Amino acid sequence: MTAFDEFPRRVTATLHRYFDARAEEVARIGEPVSLAVQHLRDFVLNGGKRVRPTYAWAGFLGAKGLDGAEDPEAVLTALSSLEFIQACALIHDDIIDASDTRRGQPTIHRRMEAHHRDHGWHGEAGHFGESVAILVGDMALAWAEDMFLDSGLSPDALRRAREPWRAMRTEVIGGQVLDIVSEASGTEDIAAAEAVNRFKTAAYTIERPLHLGAALAGGSPELIAALRGYGRDIGIAYQLRDDQLGVFGDPSVTGKPAGDDVRNGKRTVLLATALQAADAHDPAAAEELRQGVGHTRDEAHVHRLTEIIRDMGAEDAVENSIAELQESGLRHLTEAGIDPELTENLRMLALRATERRS
Repeated sequence: MTAFDEFPRRVTATLHRYFDARAEEVARIGEPVSLAVQHLRDFVLNGGKRVRPTYAWAGFLGAKGLDGAEDPEAVLTALSSLEFIQACALIHDDIIDASDTRRGQPTIHRRMEAHHRDHGWHGEAGHFGESVAILVGDMALAWAEDMFLDSGLSPDALRRAREPWRAMRTEVIGGQVLDIVSEASGTEDIAAAEAVNRFKTAAYTIERPLHLGAALAGGSPELIAALRGYGRDIGIAYQLRDDQLGVFGDPSVTGKPAGDDVRNGKRTVLLATALQAADAHDPAAAEELRQGVGHTRDEAHVHRLTEIIRDMGAEDAVENSIAELQESGLRHLTEAGIDPELTENLRMLALRATERRS
């Protein structure tokens, strides 16, 4: 149970069992619901790195959870539920961004759109696909709560976990609202982009999972504060890497088209940094970015805009920020005197999170 390399596979196996356990209940409602849940099952089980449950497990181990009274299998089940929150966030995010692919496959709303079209049903296929996908995301969020509460955790553990569990869900939805408003307003404020990173990704990806795991084990306030400090910094670095991949990533690795964030007009730290530099050194390039980002689907133009972002030094600046956040995140652990073995495991996880290519 302590091997981090094995833990993601244990999470996947636990999720398999959970889907199986709910299949009959879903089937009684009707075949269309079974189809929708099958898409959710495929989405959850056939992709993802299990980052959130793994970090939560690190928090549990760091608070000496295996020496306590909680059943490790109940903890595994509870932490696996984080994959449903992730599924909800991604499915809804793909609708908001009008994305066609996720993890190299059609997004759920595009799959359901194609299903409507293939069957020659009434109404507009795109609206149908988005409608069903919204409900699939809602189902994922509901099942996260079910799986967590029915995991077999003790009442005391559930009480201790209430704060991070509640905050995590509010933060990720609030972060999505910030993201939508940033895009609609066209803000160029780096602080606004950083707030999106903090709440839309960092909090529910690393900071709150660590908090959750440590809380389940009854970790001290000092331990939880150190873990959260690490999680905040590494989580923001994780999102900065995601921003880079959204512009410069290899589609064969990321599963999404190159320059996707440029097409979608994502108001990232990367873009805000490029605009700030262009205003200072190349106003014509700044104007081209403002006119093009979020307003072009032409591949040559998208490529031109990505090159401007790179030429303005934004890629290097963000790379430096990632390195600084790695250092500051790990410093939270060392300054708090966190167990060396846990510190090393978290260092390894930080490198995986921030040096990834997909």
